[in-house]
Amino acid sequence: MSDPAMIPPETAALASDVLLSVEGLKVHYPVWQGWRGKSMAVKAVDGVDLTLRPGECLGLVGESGCGKSSIAQALLGLVPITAGRIRLDGHEITGPAKVPPLQLARSAQMVFQDPMSSLNPRQTIGEILSGPLRLHGMGSRSERESRVAEMLGMVGMAPAVASRYPHEFSGGQRQRLCIARALILRPKLVICDEPVSALDVSIRAQIINLLLELKVRLGIALLLISHDLGVVEHMSDRIAVMYLGRIVETGGWRQIFTAPSHPYTQALISAIPDPMHRDRVPARLGGEIPSALAPPPGCAFNPRCPLAFDRCRAGEGPAFTHIGPDHQARCHLLQAGTSHV
Repeated sequence: MSDPAMIPPETAALASDVLLSVEGLKVHYPVWQGWRGKSMAVKAVDGVDLTLRPGECLGLVGESGCGKSSIAQALLGLVPITAGRIRLDGHEITGPAKVPPLQLARSAQMVFQDPMSSLNPRQTIGEILSGPLRLHGMGSRSERESRVAEMLGMVGMAPAVASRYPHEFSGGQRQRLCIARALILRPKLVICDEPVSALDVSIRAQIINLLLELKVRLGIALLLISHDLGVVEHMSDRIAVMYLGRIVETGGWRQIFTAPSHPYTQALISAIPDPMHRDRVPARLGGEIPSALAPPPGCAFNPRCPLAFDRCRAGEGPAFTHIGPDHQARCHLLQAGTSHV
């Protein structure tokens, strides 16, 4: 362990400024195949490092099945992790010294994709929002009612709706209520798993702007999981691109969208519809996503990468190459100094 006196002040300040720290996270799901019950593991998350600072929005993007939701569930303690370390707000989420689930719930909450299925249809809005407060023993009944009214106002809803039921609201209104429930305990981190994908296009902008407004107003950090790169570009300060259980590129939103360095990131960005350049041909990826039961050797993207060569198909895969400040990617071509943008 390093002597605190030997740590430079600027390094110590940077470490204290990190709200969420994920190191070497692995989430493997055991499965059994065949009549003899052969044990195998789905490597949903296979060595992920992430950091998130207060008031920051980190966009996590990638194809379905790449492990984004498994990361979110691991951060909330909903699934056991295979290896790695998670620290949130100075507390251990993993290991023997991990914080109790109730204490973790005060620091991190989640907004789910489908607002209707995440709200109890048998409870009124007031009961749904005050439930976490009752569970944590926070305040008297009048204080809890006051907090519910305050949160409803923050998300643009009248306090009078507390006596109504979820089915009486539209999809956009229900998502506002889900956001209010996530913020009722005043957490420091809110994980948004596809928060607008189930909503009408006309409503999405309202929910996006509400989340951004609350991020600034309350100083919360957001982990945004989304397939919609337009939403990610609009909301995120930094972006992490994930492929088959691993992060392949990270950087600021401008760096990722204007100068993507990994071939997979380039393919994602080129697939965004651009009405100003209708003749642009998006990059096409061949083949199928490899199975997480048996990832390919070397770079996991090599079976679909048009630039793959022998080195990409062997070994443990490429390490991160630093391209610029806070911008790095896993690609052997970058390590070789070969430009492929």
